[in-house]
Amino acid sequence: MSVSTVAADQSVCAPLAVLGRDVTVPLVTGGEVTYAALDYAASAPALQRVWDDVAAYAPYYGSVHRGAGYLSQLSTDLFENARRTVAEFLDCRADDQVVFTRSTTDSLNLLARAVPADCRVFVFETEHHASLLPWRDAQVTYLNAPRTPEQAVATLERALAGREPHGPALVCVTGASNVTGELWPVRELAAAAHAHGARIVLDAAQLAPHHPVSVKDLDVDWVAFSGHKLYAPFGSGVLAGRADWLREAEPYLAGGGASRRVTRRADGGVDVQWHDSAARHEAGSPNVIGAYSIAAACKALTEAGFDALVAREQYLIGKVRDGLAGVPEVKVLSLFGDDAPRVGVLSFVVAGWNSSHFAAALSAEYGIGVRDGLFCAHPLVRTLLGSDPQTQGECGAPEAAPGEKSLNAIRVSFGAGTPDEHVERFVAAVRELVAEGAKWTYRTEDGRCVPAV
Repeated sequence: MSVSTVAADQSVCAPLAVLGRDVTVPLVTGGEVTYAALDYAASAPALQRVWDDVAAYAPYYGSVHRGAGYLSQLSTDLFENARRTVAEFLDCRADDQVVFTRSTTDSLNLLARAVPADCRVFVFETEHHASLLPWRDAQVTYLNAPRTPEQAVATLERALAGREPHGPALVCVTGASNVTGELWPVRELAAAAHAHGARIVLDAAQLAPHHPVSVKDLDVDWVAFSGHKLYAPFGSGVLAGRADWLREAEPYLAGGGASRRVTRRADGGVDVQWHDSAARHEAGSPNVIGAYSIAAACKALTEAGFDALVAREQYLIGKVRDGLAGVPEVKVLSLFGDDAPRVGVLSFVVAGWNSSHFAAALSAEYGIGVRDGLFCAHPLVRTLLGSDPQTQGECGAPEAAPGEKSLNAIRVSFGAGTPDEHVERFVAAVRELVAEGAKWTYRTEDGRCVPAV
């Protein structure tokens, strides 16, 4: 669909109402401006609908599962209904489990604790650290960054076919890159994994807020995502999928809620019978409001209609890409090429600029919030920048003064709550900064560029 076609259809999908849309911030050059939040890939603003639903429930909050009182019973029903809502949102299979966690990182660490002892894990170097690093107790094969979707599938097939011994295996792959926004061939990778007797977990942190995710259609074994990227606050996440490895594993946390029965033995010890349900990995008092907020976000996105949301986002992507294409000094980073399908996440570098300096100027002089650094995907960003994979770096900006070269990039990201004006102001600011330079003086403080005062 062309940008012009989508623009003509915009009336069917206005930006969704989000918190903070009217917040103003001061500029170092004087005055204030409405803040342009273009860092959705880190944390998306909460949908107003989600906030309203949570506010309506908050007076009725109670601890779940073990209380006899009305509020406890009400909260238990809401908590378990939230689990069912998430299962419907993800189009889960009838026997799949939905486990509430703290985040995508927490979800994948939970799964890493549940893989069989002799499991081989295969993960591309292009992954976010949340899916690159949790597999510390498994045998891990890191796969080089592919340059086409077809190459990704072929690389995985070769690796799986050559594994010895031929025991349990797990593939971990992102649905949409948190650096480039590019969509990965999840369905094809799942087919390759299953053809070689492996399972697959989908990191949907950047995919679920932008596109429908169907466990059945993609044929993945598990999916993980975070509430704070799905327009839901309160530090919650989801791991959903096959129950067998989760039931066979020791609880992620030991404690109340995970245990069905605890008895003393004659020798003075204790015997524990753990739950077989999702509660097995939800020890302690769960984040009920966080789970409820995720469910509210799932309902809001579903009711808004992903077809309309995707169409409008593609329109915004077109505006950003067309605008940046008109600035020769800007290089947009990509694995699969400029025409690769993507969500509203783009990273770029600007010739002659330290990325931290550029991002600081966007914030201080234009009221635009973006992200700079390595985006907790160090190997991928180094590959995209053509640097040595062994070069040291940090998630934030490395030590580099304004104007000095640094091993980092700038990321702009947006979504269902982004108005046209925000991306238009961003493109205009990029052009002005490149053409005229920063209006203010900046210095390095704790590894970041900040306005000098």
